Amino acid sequence: MMAPDAYRCYLALKNHFTKEKYDYHKYRGKVRATNAAFYKRKDRFWFEKFARQKDDKEIEEFFVSNFIYSTDPGTMWIGEMIKEGEGRYSEWKKKVQSLSYIFKTDVDTLFSDKKMDDVFDCSKGHPPILKSYLGGNISLESLVICDRILEYRKDFDQKLTDPVWETVSRKIKKYSPFLNIDVFRYRKILKEVIIHGDT
Repeated sequence: MMAPDAYRCYLALKNHFTKEKYDYHKYRGKVRATNAAFYKRKDRFWFEKFARQKDDKEIEEFFVSNFIYSTDPGTMWIGEMIKEGEGRYSEWKKKVQSLSYIFKTDVDTLFSDKKMDDVFDCSKGHPPILKSYLGGNISLESLVICDRILEYRKDFDQKLTDPVWETVSRKIKKYSPFLNIDVFRYRKILKEVIIHGDT
């Protein structure tokens, strides 16, 4: 990937994580940004060095890992990624490599003293699964995996109308296509945790 393409990848993923109607996969990362506009940027040298150091997949993963880290991807600017991006990317790679272990630990935490229905109960406001995520006790990846297995997000979207849930819901929806998981395997892990919790 050339530097202007890396810049377009950055713009496309920023649009993906901040704009409801833009889908990175559907539009194949296409954005309106000319090479001329890129070469007028002060940070073009960073993009040039960055594009030489990483392959296409790593460039995409770098931006994804940084946008999901941010509480508000819309306010994240490239300077922040230049300073802290590599650390976040390394952290994200480690997390993805040990995802089944992290998921098992997270669901053990979630279901240690609660039944399945209680974890997803919205009747008194934010359900325990959301509170656990907001409290830093479970990962965003575990929220995404649980949604891929149980499809709870759409139900929450109808029952919860506060800005906190709306932000988390968008993050789950936008991050999900980038998380390549074997749903059957994770369903099995979840099932085992729930069965052991009930005995």
